Amino acid sequence: MAINNSMPNILNFLQGFQDNLPGMKDFRHASRLYIDDNFKLMPKQKFLFHVLIETDESLFKNGFQSHEKTDLNMLVKACDLPNYNMNMEEKFQYNKKMYCATRIQYSPVNITFHDDHADTVNAFWKKYYEYNIADSINLNRIDMDNSKDDYYHANRRTNKWGMDTPVKSGKPYLKKIIIFALHKQRFTSMQLVNPKITSFAHDSLDQADGTGIMANTMQVMYETVLYDSGTIAEMNGSGFATLHYDHEPSPLTVLGGGTNSIFGPGGIVDGIGSVMKNARQGNILGAILGASNTYNNAKKMKKKDVKAELKGLAKKGILDVGKQAGTVGGVGNFAIGAAIAGGVAIATAKGITDNKNRANSTAITNPTIDTVTFLSADEAYNLVTTDSNVKDEIAAGMYYKDIGSRKGLTIAQSDVEYTASASTTKTVYRNKAITNIRKLVTEGYIKINRTSQDVSIATEKAGL
Repeated sequence: MAINNSMPNILNFLQGFQDNLPGMKDFRHASRLYIDDNFKLMPKQKFLFHVLIETDESLFKNGFQSHEKTDLNMLVKACDLPNYNMNMEEKFQYNKKMYCATRIQYSPVNITFHDDHADTVNAFWKKYYEYNIADSINLNRIDMDNSKDDYYHANRRTNKWGMDTPVKSGKPYLKKIIIFALHKQRFTSMQLVNPKITSFAHDSLDQADGTGIMANTMQVMYETVLYDSGTIAEMNGSGFATLHYDHEPSPLTVLGGGTNSIFGPGGIVDGIGSVMKNARQGNILGAILGASNTYNNAKKMKKKDVKAELKGLAKKGILDVGKQAGTVGGVGNFAIGAAIAGGVAIATAKGITDNKNRANSTAITNPTIDTVTFLSADEAYNLVTTDSNVKDEIAAGMYYKDIGSRKGLTIAQSDVEYTASASTTKTVYRNKAITNIRKLVTEGYIKINRTSQDVSIATEKAGL
């Protein structure tokens, strides 16, 4: 077999676009996997979980109270999920290989707790330890002093050791452990049936460790696993979001007061959507409160803040698409350009393709410079040399006049192409913006508002 030693050719790759083959895709091709159907294929996050440890407190005179059992569940720091190993035997039937499962092995699950100041976790282990191991409950300090070498004494005080305990069949202290993986207001649960603690380890102490926090770790064996799933509302009795939980709405949300913005969290658009959602669900009080907060926030908004938010949104959109596109193919319908982002009003260029057809253009004649409203030529020059954003807006307009309009591109397409162009190209047009700014202002082809510094560019000039 011959080895292909030829170098890859970019033309072979680009050929895929001409032949309607897949070719290069932008970020949307990959993101669809996770955002389609309400993010149903988005990966779950590790830190969203809850563990329910169910114990039989009736076995003790002073058992845990309900809130203490909830505290224990909330002190779980980390938890393994079940692992399974299958024992397989290789068989041959008329020389045909096959595998036969003979048994399943359940790997232990490790659960790590915070070692809290209230000793909640230590109290849980003490109960389990004393219920299952006789040593600690049948010995006190006096017994330890008097029970040495007294095994054959008639008056022996202690006669139960090790596993010789009054544990009743079917009455385990640790009844079940349920691990809830949380995602999008739903849960996937795994219940460990008949769990037994096989090891429990306290943390180590170290005076040199000034930042460490103490933890307790236990290992659990179990007989099998039961699976379930549902909504968070169906986790009744699990203790999740019932104790030590902040039910106050965030100040960034509409019910928490909202924010003075249009599109941001808790803004006007978000507020309108929240009001409609609460009304549909019958939450009239929530709808009224949301409407009141949204109305008050709308009254507080200033015209300049609205304009700044819209400009920022548009500018971010064109920069993001410019970075992703690389070329203008496939973004012909993208209508927000750098010109709009900077408050630029650009007229249609003379000669859209060949610089000869001027039927759809209006030339500027006898320009009158309003230095009260707009910057003078020298002031504009000082601004362009110090403000890179204004410089880029003017450079993008000149790029459209020189290249974009002659290629039949729309203004938005030309802005995208300029944003994605090489740094050398941008340097050329930025230098042209500085060199020609005085002439452009004097002839009326560029106007920069003195107050807002918005740039208006007319691109029909043929010989800049």
